[in-house]
Amino acid sequence: MKAVVRSLAAGLLALVVSAAPAAPDAAPIEAATYNLRLNLASDGVNAWPQRREAVKALVRYHGFDLLGTQEGLIDQIRDLEQMGEYTRVGRGRDDGQDAGEHSAIFFRKARFELLANGDFWLSPTPEVPSKGWDARCCRRLASWARLRDKASGRSLAVFSVHFDHEGELARRESAQLMLRKMDELSAGLPVVCLGDFNSTPDTPQIQALSGRLHDARAWSLSPPYGPVGTFNDFQLDAPMIERIDYIFVSPGVRVLQYAVLSDSIDRRYPSDHHPVVARLLLD
Repeated sequence: MKAVVRSLAAGLLALVVSAAPAAPDAAPIEAATYNLRLNLASDGVNAWPQRREAVKALVRYHGFDLLGTQEGLIDQIRDLEQMGEYTRVGRGRDDGQDAGEHSAIFFRKARFELLANGDFWLSPTPEVPSKGWDARCCRRLASWARLRDKASGRSLAVFSVHFDHEGELARRESAQLMLRKMDELSAGLPVVCLGDFNSTPDTPQIQALSGRLHDARAWSLSPPYGPVGTFNDFQLDAPMIERIDYIFVSPGVRVLQYAVLSDSIDRRYPSDHHPVVARLLLD
């Protein structure tokens, strides 16, 4: 009799388990990094007012879920916030509020819930606005966010950063700081790091990052699409051979596709950098 009861109980349990809804599969995440080129009137026909709608149209057309931006001043950031389907985190590098360039993170509101966020400066004193090492003209900072995918329940940590363009020591030390901060702030979650690193793949700083994280271009399951280089200087005939913008991912993140998008409108680029895009899947 006990055996029959056990058999019936096992059958009922199997029926309940089979009827329970399966855990939702994670949809791929369209992640991008895009140096916006700061708003300078001296850029003339390439000044921000002449290209902001092109930037917004590009972001929407390609359906980015996550977008790390660099160089954007607060007016540019607010222009992008007019895309109501997105929200953002990230402060200005000059005062930790609105002043100066941002390394903002935009994310699709319908998809992600913000769990935590913050900013740190690329310097020996990362908690306060400061210049780092041999950086001469500029404070540099990184912004970060922990996000939960509302559909799947999976979470990840996202970083957006802009390395110094002059200081070699600053770039090397910034890579080491980024690695420490990613360990500290990711809370054990998968990491996606988006940025303009002002560094080619052969440099010590990119080698250091690649030693701990995966370079999305090299890790893509599909062949990379688009040019190798990422800085176009607003020139349609730029050689596009040097790569300085990257997407890095930690173990636990698959790179399904990788691209450098060379979209132009009326023979003008929306920025002096091309956006770098990766289709990612959290394991």
